[in-house]
Amino acid sequence: MRTTNHRAPRPRRGRGRGRGRAFGIPLAVLAVGVLACVGIALLPGSRADAGHRADESVAAAPASVPSGSGSPTAATGAATASALPPITNPPPSATRTPTPADSSSPRAASLAGRIKPAVTYRGVATSYAAGDGQGSCLYGPSGDLMIAAMNHADYESAKACGAQVLVRATNGAAITVRIVNECPLPCAPGQLDLSTQAFAKLANPSLGRIPVSWTLLSPTAPDMISIRYKAGSSRWWCGVQVIGHRNPVAVLELRTANGWRRLPRTDYNYFLSTDGSGCGGAIRVTDIYGEQLTIDKIALKPDVAQPTDVQFARR
Repeated sequence: MRTTNHRAPRPRRGRGRGRGRAFGIPLAVLAVGVLACVGIALLPGSRADAGHRADESVAAAPASVPSGSGSPTAATGAATASALPPITNPPPSATRTPTPADSSSPRAASLAGRIKPAVTYRGVATSYAAGDGQGSCLYGPSGDLMIAAMNHADYESAKACGAQVLVRATNGAAITVRIVNECPLPCAPGQLDLSTQAFAKLANPSLGRIPVSWTLLSPTAPDMISIRYKAGSSRWWCGVQVIGHRNPVAVLELRTANGWRRLPRTDYNYFLSTDGSGCGGAIRVTDIYGEQLTIDKIALKPDVAQPTDVQFARR
């Protein structure tokens, strides 16, 4: 294989004064060439500088979010909850901090997130096989299949879980569904992936995809809310879930020795105390309207839905 030698060629040997000239001239030329290259590299707008700025532009460019209107992906959130035995113990005591029923108040707007009261949203409705009604919100099986999966953007890390929305088709048909699942991309903002049973109430299932509008409801709730600790919860780690709430839940706090502690919410609809602080103590739940329910004496029983005697006010 032929190789290339990148070293400078050795000058020929000469005699007398000619020998010094043979070394002097190439060295002078080489020095001038090096100085010229350094000068060009340091000039503003030089090729080296341009390449550096191009790299900076790429690094500063915002990442694009994939979206599309292709065929919807069925929501496939799994759940681990199972049928639970009836609770025979008396419900825990609770107190309520009422708030004004003005859904347009600044506090309601700030707590609501993407899905706000008294706002009409437009998008498309698709359908998926809901099975026994389980979904990403981990509520467990349900006999009521008037349910839907919310698109990824409006699902907002489980903030939409439990919300009830009135869906209207352009033909005038309407249906109320409860959000129990997430519809991942390519489900677009505004899109609802309805159970096949709910979609059939609006249009012929063969259509597959129809334009709809929808709004948040604060419906009549037949039962009081329940609290469930996640499987594996203990005094050192716990996850807390609210079930059967009339209005979407915005905040969940646990009472600790240092006061109320606000817990972060997971995309599978549990609020976590990763160090166990407050686990087994009083719980305070706030809906998107700012109403607070404080619930005492909830036993730390993993995977058991414990009923209370309170419910958020109807708006």
